[in-house]
Amino acid sequence: MNFAGKNILVVGGSSGIGLSLVKLLHEEGAAVYVVSRSAAEAWPPEVRFLQADVLGDLNAVEPFLPQQLHGFVYSVGSITLKPFARLTDDDFLTDYQLNTLGAARMLRQSFKPLKNAAGASVVLISSVAAKTGLPFHASIAAAKGAVEGMAISLAAELAGQQIRVNVVAPSLTDTSLAQNLLSTPEKREASAKRHPLGKVGKPEDIGQLIAFLLSENSSWMTGQVIGLDGGLGNLKTS
Repeated sequence: MNFAGKNILVVGGSSGIGLSLVKLLHEEGAAVYVVSRSAAEAWPPEVRFLQADVLGDLNAVEPFLPQQLHGFVYSVGSITLKPFARLTDDDFLTDYQLNTLGAARMLRQSFKPLKNAAGASVVLISSVAAKTGLPFHASIAAAKGAVEGMAISLAAELAGQQIRVNVVAPSLTDTSLAQNLLSTPEKREASAKRHPLGKVGKPEDIGQLIAFLLSENSSWMTGQVIGLDGGLGNLKTS
């Protein structure tokens, strides 16, 4: 994949999947713009950075972006795992605001430069839990289900403007966000065994798929929700 001459915005690119993607895009020649609450020492020096909270004041985002934006990735998320009886209204609202409303707010700020680029690509991140029933995932599954619904609607609305919208739906990935779920060898082994392929995902696994969806190699793909979950979403092996 060659991203020379392409401007890509990664929202939430300071850790995990976002950080892996920033590095990959830079290696492939993209001009990478990052909006995040904090910077990352691991970023290449060429990365353009704007410090902002997706639920806060976003007035500085539009002036920060280039006139043409060829790709947009929303890599902000949360993992709220609780029994349903312990989930509060605030849990549901926080997950929705961070995962769905934040994506919508950032897309509105990015819409003009996306329209100015021929064949721009938008990639949002859902979860295997949105379509596969997993215990204790009610709040995050609801939020990610909303992400998928919004993406499919946007894909239809923006197709005439040659803006593609797709979704990646991973299972558990070895990032700081999942640290509590993978904090001991026993937890890591148990998580791996839940997946038919016998392992949890790596940020690079997800980053490679997102890069494909941003690239011209996927120029005839829009409105898709793609599971990248070690087989958990579709396979029963025991």
